Amino acid sequence: MDNSSLFDVKGKVVLVTGGAKGIGRMISAGFVQNGATVYVSSRDAKACEQACKELNELGTGKADFITADLYKEDDITKLAAELKKRAGRLDVLVNNSGSNWGESYDSYPSAAWDRVLTLNLKRVFQLTQAVTPLLEQSATPLSPSRVINIGSVDGLRVPALETFAYSASKAGLHHLSRVLASHLGKRNITSNTIACGPFQSKMMKATLEKFQDEIEGRIPLGRIGTPEDVAGTCIWLSSRGGAYVNGATIALDGGSLVGAKL
Repeated sequence: MDNSSLFDVKGKVVLVTGGAKGIGRMISAGFVQNGATVYVSSRDAKACEQACKELNELGTGKADFITADLYKEDDITKLAAELKKRAGRLDVLVNNSGSNWGESYDSYPSAAWDRVLTLNLKRVFQLTQAVTPLLEQSATPLSPSRVINIGSVDGLRVPALETFAYSASKAGLHHLSRVLASHLGKRNITSNTIACGPFQSKMMKATLEKFQDEIEGRIPLGRIGTPEDVAGTCIWLSSRGGAYVNGATIALDGGSLVGAKL
């Protein structure tokens, strides 16, 4: 039970939605550097192409991309079909793509709910459903395929910002992940959630520019997350060391949820 075998992801086929930027890029880099074949997917083809160029310079794995606009339901089917054509199987699905909408309570629009819940919750189910045959391809009880859903601490607590649809969508995602764990476990597929705290990303950029010192002051570890933190958690969940974890929601937040506030 040495570390090289317990946490080995070499040769695994990984799909990371939103894998060209932000937290998705951090996760993609971690897998590539440890020998996995990573397919990044987003609607921004240029960003995907540039990300793969840089990712392929990192390590022993390799990166490729499949362009898909997950706001479009038809692109779910196209993405699954293209992945089947190129790889023939899938070992790890990282549902990372997401959106946010901040607006005051009194003017918070219906469109925000439609947009945010569609991408953050509905499409996660639909994509997981579409690639389940690929996840089942080589999965066994001791080596299950993995679904990793990128949630948020804002789905576990009440955030200060007025992001009503986002918080609700992430809370829903956390529970959807547990429901999937029950159903997919029988097919040798695990489903877990990483409830991320603050990381440097496009979604967090403006908030961190204004409030990073205050945010870090409320985190017991005194810092925001790093690429190694989220990539390492994903690699653990995807390796032999994480093969028996199913239905968990892991708060990756430096302790912000448990920090005392007096």
